[in-house]
Amino acid sequence: MVSYLKRFIIRRKTLGSAVQLRFLRLLHRLLTNGYQLLDAIETIQWNKELVQPATTILKSLEDGMSIDKAFDQANFHPMITAYLYFVKGNGDLEGSIKKCVAMYEYRIKNTTKFQQAARYPLILLFIFALLLYFIKQSVLPSFQDIFQTSMSASSTVHLSIILIEMLSTITAVLFIVLGVILLVWFLTKDNLPIEKQLKIYRAIPLYRSFLKLQTSFYFATHFSSLLKTGMSFKEILDQMTQQKKLPIISYYAQQMTSELSRGVHIASLLTVFSFLEGQLTNIFSKNADAQALEKDLSMYAELLMEEIQRKIMKIITLVQPIFFTILAGFIIFIYITLMWPMFQLIKTI
Repeated sequence: MVSYLKRFIIRRKTLGSAVQLRFLRLLHRLLTNGYQLLDAIETIQWNKELVQPATTILKSLEDGMSIDKAFDQANFHPMITAYLYFVKGNGDLEGSIKKCVAMYEYRIKNTTKFQQAARYPLILLFIFALLLYFIKQSVLPSFQDIFQTSMSASSTVHLSIILIEMLSTITAVLFIVLGVILLVWFLTKDNLPIEKQLKIYRAIPLYRSFLKLQTSFYFATHFSSLLKTGMSFKEILDQMTQQKKLPIISYYAQQMTSELSRGVHIASLLTVFSFLEGQLTNIFSKNADAQALEKDLSMYAELLMEEIQRKIMKIITLVQPIFFTILAGFIIFIYITLMWPMFQLIKTI
């Protein structure tokens, strides 16, 4: 529990998304204009909003830390530090920063759009919960007193009260169960072996398809960037194994390394892993030349990024219609619940 609270506090201190993106953009601009890394960080210190992360990163670099650990010390997002880890292997700092900017820009845009799509449904959900509570506590009991002269109307009101209580109870239980599951997951995730984590991921229908695309994207991107340096497959996989920001990639790379030492071709290995796309096998089988493989992997990573964006946008556009449909069904249910006793009373007149 203490370790979880510690991690939670660290997450709370994470730099704002806009600040991180502004920092990366400025750093990329300075690097493309010929600045060395330390000079570029010193220049960023001129910006009052960025002076704190710039100072932290500069001090960490001067103390001999790698660039990914320096950014981690400044509380940058793990996605950014995962990219920067591979700078040690590929030496392409400018290209890595450029990819970080593009990726993080996509992340901010998608997060903003999701928040905009979910804002009104959440507000309506809150209003609906208050309305449901008011009807259950005040309106229906009053109806029961008014219609007690009519046996059929009174029994209908009583049934309505039971149904609304069931609806509110089921809704509350669902939220509590979801909250408990998420809490237990965050408390135990880091202590679970990666094999068990993968089994859990495979059991989540929508998330597993997204995770498969994301893992394939990271694998193709980092493998292609390291191929440029002339590394062998084993050296590349060793680099991937040592990083810890992408645990699935690290685990898969470790498994591949052990199998490669037995003489198994990497194309055959890729078919075993459930969170890597089958197209990767075709790419590795097709290319014997490292330069052609690097080009194909880089292009495939771009296609995967477009596919990820398409899926995210599809989910975002479906959030409001699905929620409004469910909410409309609840409202119709309440309306019928309130009107039905009146129809029963009219029949007795």
